[in-house]
Amino acid sequence: GIRKWDRCFDCGQHFHGAVMVALGWACWKTYAGQPEAVRCMAMVILGTSLRETRPDEALPVVEATLALKLRYFSHNDDLVFDTQCTLASCLDDLGRYGEALALKREVFAKIVASLGISDACTLMSGNNLVVSLNRMRLWEEAQTLVRDQLLPVARRTLGPDHDVTLRLNHNLAEAIRTKPGFNRDSQR
Repeated sequence: GIRKWDRCFDCGQHFHGAVMVALGWACWKTYAGQPEAVRCMAMVILGTSLRETRPDEALPVVEATLALKLRYFSHNDDLVFDTQCTLASCLDDLGRYGEALALKREVFAKIVASLGISDACTLMSGNNLVVSLNRMRLWEEAQTLVRDQLLPVARRTLGPDHDVTLRLNHNLAEAIRTKPGFNRDSQR
């Protein structure tokens, strides 16, 4: 199937770098004339491969993929959310942090409404939002989101040693540490 374009058949490792980009283009050329669903999957492979090394070239591909998914698969929230997250990451890669933050807020709100706050995907989306909040120097909002909403749920549902819980802890510490006026003595 289409997955052969993004991971090795023998070992299962995802392709990366120049090989990933070359296979992304080969996938697109192979499936470009196919029905919308297949072509959309080929665009996902191409957009993902380009985002890793050429985000400026990936942006129009990811935007077109999102438009196709909204047109043909709007009933499948997971497909749309995934592509919106990829678009937000692409915007981040291009230094368009304000646009990325707005999209991450929108996606997080939709995922919370769709899956609930305790779903692992929701918590990861929240973590991505916190990264953007920290980048935009919105430290108070980042701290409130992590402390009051995300971290207690992550600890309860995923456990204290889960990767997402640890990332949330890290990003909370980052929000506290980088906020102007931070003083270690005041945090004790």
